[in-house]
Amino acid sequence: MKKLLLFSIAAIALTSCSNSGSGELVGVGGTSWKEPNPYGMVYIKPGSFTMGANDQDANWAASTGQKIVSVDAFWMDETEITNREYKQFVYWVRDSIALEKLVASEGEDSEYAAKDRKTGEVVYKRGNRPNDREKEDVEKLPKLNWNEKINWSKPKTDEQAMAIDSMYYSDDESLSYTRELNGNILNYKYSWIDYNQAALRRNKYNTNKGRYESDLSKLGKGQDSADCMIKKDTAYIDRENGWIINQTKFVELKSRTDFINCRIVNIYPDTLCWIRDFTYSYNEPYTKMYFHHDGYGDYPVVGVTWEQATAFCHWRTTYYNMAQTKNNQPIVQDYRLPTESEWEYAARGGRNLSMYPWGGEYIRTARGCFLANFKPQHGNYLADGWMVAAKVGSFPPNDYGLYDMAGNVAEWTSSAFHESNYSFVNDLNPSYNYNARETDSDIMKRKVIRGGSWKDVGFYLQCATRTYEYQSESKSYIGFRCVRSVIGANFQ
Repeated sequence: MKKLLLFSIAAIALTSCSNSGSGELVGVGGTSWKEPNPYGMVYIKPGSFTMGANDQDANWAASTGQKIVSVDAFWMDETEITNREYKQFVYWVRDSIALEKLVASEGEDSEYAAKDRKTGEVVYKRGNRPNDREKEDVEKLPKLNWNEKINWSKPKTDEQAMAIDSMYYSDDESLSYTRELNGNILNYKYSWIDYNQAALRRNKYNTNKGRYESDLSKLGKGQDSADCMIKKDTAYIDRENGWIINQTKFVELKSRTDFINCRIVNIYPDTLCWIRDFTYSYNEPYTKMYFHHDGYGDYPVVGVTWEQATAFCHWRTTYYNMAQTKNNQPIVQDYRLPTESEWEYAARGGRNLSMYPWGGEYIRTARGCFLANFKPQHGNYLADGWMVAAKVGSFPPNDYGLYDMAGNVAEWTSSAFHESNYSFVNDLNPSYNYNARETDSDIMKRKVIRGGSWKDVGFYLQCATRTYEYQSESKSYIGFRCVRSVIGANFQ
């Protein structure tokens, strides 16, 4: 008993400090971690399921096949992203552009330029070091002061008024009764690391030689110079025309920064999709009001491309982790679009081999009520109670607590579309992700969409039914929801 007591005391002493001088391996200090429960998301525990069709497809081909796979734990939005939620992204981009315009119009003395709390000096984006500011090639860009509210209605100076007015359409461009925000200028730039290219053996960093294996200056005999180049996405705005220029370059791999790609995306939804998707149809009321009016605030956002949805996920990650850092809390995994396997696993709600998210083989209840928002009959969109998209959560959730995994609007996934990808994807967290470049053909820009929509027949509501849309296309029947991987997940 005494030995156990002495051992316990010794163990406590060892774990109190990694540099205790005891000579024992006790590990470094750290804080306890508990995954924060994100607002509006549902925890999906890890598990295995049979991925693929549970019924003949529309052409009696069953071309998707089946595959038993395992999926890690993740959080998933309980509903599709709504207009109200997407507007938070739009307004953040609007405010950031407005702040930049205000600082540019008033200079470093602007109240919207960030100042050091102690010295009162302007804080620059590339640091506040005198040596940096003395370099001619370094543009003096002050950080933005987000704590200062923008005076949208009553600007203090003429310079502020001109900067704010440039955010809206002029009277000649708009017939609205109120000022109309110019969505054409709401561009969002984001960056990411291309881990797929970084993981290639030929792009491996040789720690013994202190360089990358594919260093062009160290080209070996019989080695093609093309083997030393990697693809890199870059983006900029043509200031003369205001055009977004996203392009792919072949660059020599010299440092880790060569794996960092960037893209600029205009994030304002395509409100004209309601007219474009349906010829000889009067849908102008949706074009004018669906995204703008608060009456549609809790309806799923549509008219959003795969590229815009991906930009939203990046912004949501940055927005959340900045708050975590400000509150001295650890950051979390990235918000992202679900993989195709994650989406299907979540849609089944723990019911393996179930045809629909609610289980069973029927789309009606015993009383004849429809269980989702879709197109039940030819020309009759109202049979399920809704003409087009419904307010999110209008139908019962599946067993995981997820709403509208069938019907309402179809949903983007992160996966690239391939007719036979079940035959070659891994059985551990399967996903076929392809980062389509600007120079790639259209067939390489197809992304998987799932769940069916308000305009689709019942076949597309099945958990395993898969189809695609091009990543730059926006539709009035496609939306999305986000997921977030769990850190240190278990089966509990």
